[in-house]
Amino acid sequence: MLSFFGLGKSKAQIEKPNKAKGIIGRYYEGDLPVIVKLINELPESKVMSELTFLTIVSWKYDGSKNNGMPSTEINNRMIILEDAIENSMNFTDLFTHVYSRTGNNLKEFAYYSKNQNLFMEILNGTLKKHDAYPIEINFYEDKEWIDFKTVLKDFEK
Repeated sequence: MLSFFGLGKSKAQIEKPNKAKGIIGRYYEGDLPVIVKLINELPESKVMSELTFLTIVSWKYDGSKNNGMPSTEINNRMIILEDAIENSMNFTDLFTHVYSRTGNNLKEFAYYSKNQNLFMEILNGTLKKHDAYPIEINFYEDKEWIDFKTVLKDFEK
């Protein structure tokens, strides 16, 4: 696993003065690689108790010509989307990014949010001047952060 320096903490995580820690890892689904970028620590318990909805933003794409990975054009649009969401995160404590995964024809951005409606309001406001993205958004109640704890365990050294 490689060290990743581009991860920033959202306003929801600024309780700790340290810079965010993050890693990039890889696993395989069948023969196709999946790259995961994640914060490799849990936030403070106060943050976890307030952000109880696992929020998954999914983007399905055709990666059949690129070993399950997005084309350069699609990847560039994904980066624009990710940057826009990350920039909006800096101004709110209503959600925080925990991991992203890319591969096997699927990109997912995983967040924990306080409220589904407020997350959608912020996201729609953030993206109102963007061209439409082919994304799906799902919310799952996860008060114990089980999903993210599982990802962390999968990427322990």
